[in-house]
Order: sequence, then structure tokens, then C-alpha cells
Amino acid sequence: MWRSLAGIGRDADSGGYRRYAWTAADADCRLWFRMQAEARRLDVETDRNGNQWAWLGDPTAGDAVVTGSHLDSVPDGGAFDGPLGVVSSFAALDELRKRGVSFKRPLAIVNFGDEEGARFGLACVGSRLTSGQLTKEKAFALRDADGISLPQAMEAAGYDPEAIGADPERLARVGAFVELHVEQGRALDLSGDAVGIASAIWPHGRWRYDFAGEANHAGTTRLVDRRDPMLTYAETVLAARREAELAGAVATFGKIAVEPNGVNAIPSLVRGWLDARAADQGSLDAVIAGVEKAAREHAARAGIDLTVVRESFTPIVDFSHALRDELSRILLDRTGDKVPVLGTGAGHDAGILSASIPTAMLFVRNPTGVSHSPAEFAAEDDCVAGVHALADVLEDLACR
Repeated sequence: MWRSLAGIGRDADSGGYRRYAWTAADADCRLWFRMQAEARRLDVETDRNGNQWAWLGDPTAGDAVVTGSHLDSVPDGGAFDGPLGVVSSFAALDELRKRGVSFKRPLAIVNFGDEEGARFGLACVGSRLTSGQLTKEKAFALRDADGISLPQAMEAAGYDPEAIGADPERLARVGAFVELHVEQGRALDLSGDAVGIASAIWPHGRWRYDFAGEANHAGTTRLVDRRDPMLTYAETVLAARREAELAGAVATFGKIAVEPNGVNAIPSLVRGWLDARAADQGSLDAVIAGVEKAAREHAARAGIDLTVVRESFTPIVDFSHALRDELSRILLDRTGDKVPVLGTGAGHDAGILSASIPTAMLFVRNPTGVSHSPAEFAAEDDCVAGVHALADVLEDLACR
């Protein structure tokens, strides 16, 4: 399975993946998902929001156990973020069939669409739409870097954008959702464990900073006469680092757009996107307030106009304590070892869905902690341990 997926959307130069929503690479990933499901005699359907579901048992029976993740990627992302959860779900089903278990609840494997938000700038679009956290109107307003709207992209890929929206009937079928994911950090590596259980997702969001100045000639305009927004942007980047360190949080300006974007031109506009995350809401609020205060002070001194827009936000997500404790009990009974419980600063579909249905997450050790990079890695033995842990959980939830 891993080898059959590995070549889809991979860039030959960077070695990373460019599996963006509603592109040819995305279509190939969706075909791969369908083929894996059909090979296992699962019934495949695509819901109104473009999420794929592969069912074992009656989808309408209710109280289903669902697992899976996503197959899209960030720009030049790694091979494991998302796909490991989907591949492991199919492999866990294979393991359960090998054990000869009988299923008492329906089981589904899901591939959520546009989890990374790489194309339209909003993460977890598929699960946000399904849970009603993203309205049809706001979804229709999303555009990529080329100005193509989300509905235009969906239509070009053969889907009906008019159908998107909240899907409470589908979520009502689900009794539990367990997502396996490669850890995006080194907690398990430091503790010496192959598998962990998620406790919570840090509150996090994305803010767009628009610094408007005045375009001019880079070679003839005196420094004192310039209204250069790049300088204010640079000061704001440094402020984000300082504020994050003070709060014990993380903050990153990882995306930038410049106009007119000429080597010999002073910019008229610099647009930067801030990603900020913290262990609690108070710390995150302190970072965001501190960064904006510093940006406005620098902008006022330099004659720069500043606009700040919050593009997305997810509050702290405490996973279902009952389901989390159940996973801990299952794995302790199966292995005799207590599985570590850890928080994460990364967002996931499980976090979005937690407001609607009981959700939990399993993490697989990442020896370097590197993620969202071609260098992302998990050892085969750890991946197999993750499959067995997921199979143990699914067996207990769906077969007993």
C-alpha cells in the first residue's frame, strides 16, 4: 500500500508532496483510496463535502466506529502526515480480518478532503463543512493564489459545489472516531515509546497582516523618503518570535506575498500570514495581542497602513475523556504497558469533529520531530506498532 501511494503528487526536485485539494494529484489519491477500499470489499461513497467513506456494514445502522485521516499535503510536505493514518486504517482492517473477529458495529475508513488548507488557506475544510463549522457562504468565498474559488475547483474536479454544507445526519451515524497520525514533535522519541494517545490540541489560528506602503524606485528613492512595508513586516516577524518565547508558545510567519514583487522596486504591499499556537487560550491571546501591538507601533512610525484579519481559529480541543481513557485501558490490557498521553500543537480533523462526536487520536513516534517537510519520517517497526494499536482499539470498540 505504502509503495503504491508514495509516487502520487511527489515533486521530483524537492522530494516533497504537493497533493492540493481538487487537483490532479488529489484525484489520483482519491482513486487510490477507492481501489484500496474496493479490494477489501468495502462500500465507497463520497459525501456532499468531498470526503470519502469506505464502509464495512450498514452505513445507516448508527453507532459506527470510524477511523482514517487525510491524503492531501502542505507544499512540499512529507509522506506520513495524513497518509499514515489512512494506510494504517486499511492495514488495521486487514489485521482484524486475520484475527477472525466478528464486527458488531459498522466500521468505516474515511479520507477527509482539504485537511491541510494548502490551496485555499483554511485547514480542515472537509470536516469543518460536515460539522457545520464552515458555512457554505464562507466556503464559496475561499480562493487560491490564482483566484480560483473553491466551488470552481470542485466543479472542475467533477463535484457539485452547490451540495456542500453541514451534514448532521452523517455525523449522527458515528459513535466514535479514532484518528491515527504521525507525531509532529519528539515527545514519543524522548520518552522511548512507539505509540501515544492525544490528550488535547492546543488552541491555534491564522492571522493575515497587510502592510501597505508606497511603491517606488529602489535605486533612486532616498531611504528617508521611503514608506517601505517590508521593514515593518520584518520587525513584526521578530516580534512574533519574542512574544512566543515569552508565552511559552509558538508563532510563525511562514507565508508572504509582495506587490509589485520586483527586485528593483520598493514594495507597495507586503502581506504575511501568522500561525500561532499555545497550550492555553490565555497564552495564545497574549502572543496575538503582543504581535499586533508591536506591528502597529512600527507601522505608525514608518507611515505604513496596517490591516489585521483573523482568517481561522480553533479553540483548545480536549478529546473525549471517556474515549481517551478507554483507549488507554485497551492498550494497557493488550500490551501490559501504560501508553503515554500527550498534547499537540497541530490541528486535525479529529479536533474539528470533537465538538460533534466522541473523538480520539493515536500518535506514532517521529524520531526527528520533523513534519511538514520531505524529511518527515517514521520507522517501519513503529508504523507496524501503530497498526497493531489501532487494530486493538477497533477490535474492542467495534467487535465487543
